[in-house]
Amino acid sequence: MRRGVLSTAILIAMPALAAVDFQKQVAPVLEANCLSCHGLAKALGGLRLDSKPKSAARLATVMEIPPGQPGAMPPGGPQVPKAQRDTIRQWIAEGSQWPEGFVIKVNKAARSEAAERAVVVKLHAKIAAGKSPAKMAPYKTTIPGTDVAFSMVPIPAGEFTMGTPESEADRSKDEGPLRKVKVEPFWMGKYEVTWDEYRLFMFAQQAGETAGTDEVVDALSRPTRPYVEMSFGMGINGYPAISMTQHAANKFAEWLSAKTGQFYRLPTEAEWEYACRAGTTTAYSFGNDASKLGEYAWFEGNSNGKYEKVGAKKPNPWGLYDMHGNVTEWTLDQYTKYTVDPAADPAVNPWVKSTKPYPHTARGGAWSDPADRLRSGARLGSDSSWKMQDPQLPKSIWYLTDAQFLGFRLVRPLKVPTGQEMYQYWNNGVEKE
Repeated sequence: MRRGVLSTAILIAMPALAAVDFQKQVAPVLEANCLSCHGLAKALGGLRLDSKPKSAARLATVMEIPPGQPGAMPPGGPQVPKAQRDTIRQWIAEGSQWPEGFVIKVNKAARSEAAERAVVVKLHAKIAAGKSPAKMAPYKTTIPGTDVAFSMVPIPAGEFTMGTPESEADRSKDEGPLRKVKVEPFWMGKYEVTWDEYRLFMFAQQAGETAGTDEVVDALSRPTRPYVEMSFGMGINGYPAISMTQHAANKFAEWLSAKTGQFYRLPTEAEWEYACRAGTTTAYSFGNDASKLGEYAWFEGNSNGKYEKVGAKKPNPWGLYDMHGNVTEWTLDQYTKYTVDPAADPAVNPWVKSTKPYPHTARGGAWSDPADRLRSGARLGSDSSWKMQDPQLPKSIWYLTDAQFLGFRLVRPLKVPTGQEMYQYWNNGVEKE
């Protein structure tokens, strides 16, 4: 058979591509990737893609530009999957038909997630481009554009027994069974995050931050204004920030990472206990004698009914202040029963990721707690009652008005995580508390 005849036969035998279904195949792609910048609320460049555009031909071109290159869409990546790009090209080749009067309704949750992922892609590139430290050492950093500084302490890699032995006085059932855990090196905040730092995040413009100076910082979510004064009269300058949701603490970590170009996050529960114990196996990092607690911590017995300035008591053996008392501290983990997996001994960098709003784990005890709640192995699960006084409907995703005992400190892992991992840390499971 001649070549021309064979080719014709093959072409005749090939099935024709089915016509693109705009509402099922095209509209979802535009909604997920384009409408955050080219929709009703924001039509950059005068282009709207929630309703029929004058011309759709350029879509196929800009979608093929590699992420990070000028003109790439969506800006900041990730690139639209190839199968979806092929669908858009086919739709354009078929005449870019748009049903008369059809308007794409925006899925706000999907749009928010897409925008957040785009921000994290840019932020990961900024952090990954930074110079890695030659060695781990204590350091102090001033938040750019401010005179506020914070200090970080190196925590060496190691293995420890997580949990509390049954022989320890005042032990709770949720502190066992004991398990071996291995953690990688990280830095941890020398002190709990203070209002001096946190208020820069809460009140960016009022604190002197200039909009438009950093597009990544500008794109981050910020807390709404609180309806009450959130220190509740206990003190601002040098005092620990309190009453924020885990979501708010995660977003502060993301904001601080964007400001400094270094990756910060909440500690996992394992990292927190490892750092608190600082190589010890006793009830407290200074031993078992609770009568000495007043030298190291603010608690029910000496706090005069309020928190105190950070760093006023003795540090633990690794140079961390207020790991016992002052304010209870958020961790990343969902609060669950401990489990021991014989196949994973020791467990390496364990993290119980969130699957529901409550409870999450907080550690360390607070100014309002009795001595036994400040033990290194003591645990606390968050509860919806922590925002009972919040008059907003729905309740705020930023504030826990009834958790005036709750704060946090941050860690910085020596190993910079991937962009996907950063997204998971800063968007830990669920947003609403």
